[in-house]
Amino acid sequence: MKVLNQEDIASVIDHTLLRPDAMYADIKRLCEEAIQFGFYSVCINSCFIEMTKELLNGSNVRVTTVIGFPLGMTSTEVKVYEAINSSLLGADELDIVVNIGALKSGDWDTVRKDLSDVIMATKGLIHKTIIETCYLDDNEKRKVVETALGAGSELIKTSTGFGPQGAKIRDIRLIKGIVGDAAGIKAAGGIRTLRLVIDMLNAGATRIGTSTGVKIMKDFKER
Repeated sequence: MKVLNQEDIASVIDHTLLRPDAMYADIKRLCEEAIQFGFYSVCINSCFIEMTKELLNGSNVRVTTVIGFPLGMTSTEVKVYEAINSSLLGADELDIVVNIGALKSGDWDTVRKDLSDVIMATKGLIHKTIIETCYLDDNEKRKVVETALGAGSELIKTSTGFGPQGAKIRDIRLIKGIVGDAAGIKAAGGIRTLRLVIDMLNAGATRIGTSTGVKIMKDFKER
């Protein structure tokens, strides 16, 4: 992907605030920044969906929330309820953490059902499966990406940002080699510079999750 201008960068950024100490004033600023810079979406915890929807009213910025975040270890039924409730509150996109314990145990039926039940319950929304690459070997990465595609996920997301490592260029390339044009790829976790954003996009990412979107846009303007 050849990045041509500021809008190319802004239009793929999920402007993210998932800190446990995020306050209402922080969410308000997040939404104002998203509108100002033209970010694709804001990514927030589900308790802020209604507030965020109201703050973004009249703009083109979408609302992304997280499901089973950050560990992915809640039951499928809890994830489904969380997803349906988020949809009713106004979320446009769901970033769903896989059940990493089931994955590492080789229980692929549980991993698949976990994702497919959430996706089936919230048709019409965009679903990103967070595979948390830092805990997986390459074979597990390949299999979970294939499983997520089979469950109907529209994007594969590398990381929660809460693990020991975030997005890596080699993982973007690995995922791209599996999904081709069948799904998008969201690089997330530790993406704090314009250079890294461009590298991720050139490696095959189609969306960027970052809490430093404003800094990245200012870096673009100043370069």
